This record gives sequence, structure tokens and C-alpha cells, in this order.
Amino acid sequence: MGETKYIFVTGGVASSLGKGIISSSIGKLLQARGYKVTIQKFDPYINIDPGTLNPYEHGECYVTVDGHEADLDLGHYERFLGIQTTKANNITTGRIYKSVIDKERRGDYLGKTIQVIPHVTDEIKRNVKLLGNKYKFDFVITEIGGTVGDIESLPYVESIRQLKWELGKDALCVHLTYVPYLAAAGELKTKPTQHSVKELQSAGIQPDILVLRAEHELSAGLRKKVALFCNVDENAVVQSIDAPTIYEVPILMQAQGLDETILRKMGLPIGETPGLGPWRTFLERRHKAEQTEPVHIALVGKYDLQDAYKSIREALSQAGTYNDCKVEVDFVNSETLTDDNVEEALKGMAGVVIGPGFGQRGIEGKFVAIKYTRTHDIPTFGICLGMQCIAIEFARNVLGYKDANSREMDEKTPHNVIDIMEEQKAITNMGGTMRLGAYECTLEKGSKVYEAYKTEHIQERHRHRYEFNNDFKAQYEAAGMKCTGINPESGLVEIVEIPALKWFIGTQFHPEYSSTVLNPHPLFVSFIKAAINK
Repeated sequence: MGETKYIFVTGGVASSLGKGIISSSIGKLLQARGYKVTIQKFDPYINIDPGTLNPYEHGECYVTVDGHEADLDLGHYERFLGIQTTKANNITTGRIYKSVIDKERRGDYLGKTIQVIPHVTDEIKRNVKLLGNKYKFDFVITEIGGTVGDIESLPYVESIRQLKWELGKDALCVHLTYVPYLAAAGELKTKPTQHSVKELQSAGIQPDILVLRAEHELSAGLRKKVALFCNVDENAVVQSIDAPTIYEVPILMQAQGLDETILRKMGLPIGETPGLGPWRTFLERRHKAEQTEPVHIALVGKYDLQDAYKSIREALSQAGTYNDCKVEVDFVNSETLTDDNVEEALKGMAGVVIGPGFGQRGIEGKFVAIKYTRTHDIPTFGICLGMQCIAIEFARNVLGYKDANSREMDEKTPHNVIDIMEEQKAITNMGGTMRLGAYECTLEKGSKVYEAYKTEHIQERHRHRYEFNNDFKAQYEAAGMKCTGINPESGLVEIVEIPALKWFIGTQFHPEYSSTVLNPHPLFVSFIKAAINK
């Protein structure tokens, strides 16, 4: 195809309109036409990455295969496109400024005065083009976080302006805005969109395509009005109304010719409209599954926020579709769980997920939930800290070590069944002590996890600091908890399970990160199957 084409996705009026879903949908449609596509996210905050952010601030922290802590939108990119993203797919203002300052300290700028323009904008532009230059993608879609008009987004908007000028037809801007419905007037209002586009134009960018986010259908007249006021072709004004599921969005965008408009504006052949066969099959199956009696899964954790466990929720939902059932995820706050209320809290649950996390808060409630599910044989899936909690609860209530704990929670515990590795103890930097990214794991033949994966060697993504303490391994195995997944290089335990129970598994890694629409994760599929059978 020659030169890489660049698509910029910006947002106006309000945040959280779904730029990540629109970016993923555009990527999916272009990918279906045979193009090699990737998507990157530029976040305007000054943190180097979301790794140290509280999930209440920014939702879950997603981890790429190369061990980068990234924005949750990268999860959408991977789930929609079935691609693997890397550190280069998520850039923050913190990373940009750090890079510029490091260069300045090394003397790379030869004594120049360092300024936002050209030095910061040049660094942004370098990162925009990095993936295209290195891997020769046909399309690089760049999503700019935040809202046009935010003070922190200005350097990104200026960089887009320069790139559009430099790249000509090889760059295009898709602007997503909100069209509110005023119930009192019974009208949809386009004024916020007009102001948002004016804001973009005042920064020197004319959007090529407008995607209008709305809760109600937009009439042809309203879209014509927006096109007229915003200097955009009529067929380049697309509506994005609420859909039953985010996975419907590519179909809705294709029906309005969004991919065709992009190709036309970039001077590329239109060709035949792709059928999106496997995607439509998934949606049909999902639609049928949604008509069934829901299977209730309790998600036990401390963050009462949908986005805090985004990938887990999506993996459970996908597993439901592939088991032809509707999965209803019920959040159970571990901070309020006690022996007295656990039966009530988990009543009617077909399965329980013990969520990941860091720190002491809410951990005792997780032990309560695990003890209840273990003694009542309810399918249980512990992820990361959830797996560590499974090990601690077993040590306390089966092995008889009442003071068993993780060194993370109790420095002085004599029964440190979860501990930090020796080589990590000297590292003080918050990010430096983590096991991050994809690691190998060998599964024990005949185990439940082996049955699920149907292979002996797997690779899964990690994000944790503490490990299962192998000094206690023999005691666990003798008492009925098996270590069925081991890292071949370090001998570290990756998976524990209790074979005597229906489905009771804990993983040190985060399987949810690698579950996609067309390739659901085998552990989640197996877990939901066990929950249905219960």
C-alpha cells in the first residue's frame, strides 16, 4: 500500500463517550478489508503510566505482553482486533516529557532552549509515527485521551495539526462529540457539537469525519445541519447511538459507511464491503445467549467501579456467549463480607471470582468468601491476589496455620506462604519489583487447567510483586491443593487447584488480558461451564 496512513480520533463536549470503542471499530473494519492495522492511545496525564494510579482514578491497569502497564483502552483494541499491543501503543505526557528532559540532560539538543513547540510536539510526532515506521502498518489509529479544549491536550492537538499539514491525504481526523437530548424541550441539541468543532478549528484542525454520540436516533435533517455548521461532508457525519453491546458498534459503523468514507477521503480503493462473518456469528450467538436465564457470578473485590475490573467482566461475558448463556456479574464488596453475612451475599451465585488488587484493604472479606466457596464446593476462580488469598485461606483453615499471610500484609508472619522473591527485596522503586508481562508456564497433565487449555505449555501476562512460597509446597500438595502450573525457568508456582472440588483454581497471572471476541480465554470458558453445571 506504500506509505502508512494515520487516523486521529479526538473527543469533544465530554469524556467517556467511547473514543476507544470507535477507534477499535474503525480498526476492525479496516482490518476486515485486509489492511494491517494497529491502534495507540495518547493519555494527557503526567504519570509515566497508569501502573501507580488508583483504579478509581482511571479504571483498570491493562498489561501488554512486553510488560507495559497501560490504559484500559488497549484491552478494547486487543479484544476487537485480536492483535497484541506493546509499550509503543500507549504514551503519556509523563513519558513524552521524561524523554525530552532526558535528551536535554544528555545534551542532544545542542544547547537549544527547550520549548513545547517544537521539542515536545516533535517528540509526540515521533511517537505517533514510530509504529508505522518500524512495523510498516497500513493504518495507525491514534486515540487522544481527554477532551478537546483541555489545557493538557493542547500539545497533542498541535502535533495533529502539524502532522495533518505534513502528511496531507495520509492523515485524517475523526472527531467524536455528544448530542444531548433535552427532555423538557423534547429536542436533541447540536450546539455543544458546533462549539467543540469550533474549538478544534481554532487550534487549526478541520475534522474530516464527525461521529455523534447520542441516546436517541438522529434525523437526516439534524445531521445535515451539523455537516453545514461544521464544514464536514454530509456522508461524513455518522451517529453512534447506544447499542445493546459494544461489540455491535463495528456493525453499526459499517452500515453507515464509515470505513468507506475513510478510504475515499484517503484516496484508497473502496472494494467490496466485508461480510464480517465470524464477528456476526459471535453477535448472533451472543444475542441468543442474552435470552437465556442468567448465570450469576459474584465478583469479590474492593473496587465498586465497573472499569476497575473491565477485562474480567468482558472475559466472563465472552465465556458466557461461547457457553450459550447469559452471564450476570454481581459485584460483592469484600470490605463488608463477614462470616455472618457471606451466605446471604453469595446466595444464588453459580460461581465466584476472587478479584486481583494490591494492599490490605478488603482482604479479610476475600478469605471469608474463599472459605465459604471451598466448603460449599462453589466453582471459584482466584486471579492474581485472588490466587494468593486462596493459598492463605487454605494455610489458615486446612493446614492449621492461623497466622498464615502474605509478607505484603504482614511483614512478621512466621507462615509467609506468599512472599517476595529474594532478588526483589533490595529494589525500592514501586514499578521495579513487579513481575510484568508474559511468562511461560508448564501445566500438569490431567489437571483441570490442562483440560481447559488442551496443551502443556502456555504463556500468560503477570502484574504482581509477591509469589507463592515454595517452602510450603509439599504441605499444600499433601493436604489436597495441587500446584498444577509452574514457571519452567524459576520454578515459581503459577497455578493452584483443588482437584477434589468441582472447579477451584487460582492463577498468579491475569488470564483476562488475553481473552478476545473471537478467541475467548479457555480458563474463563471452562469456569463458566462449571458454573452452569452447578
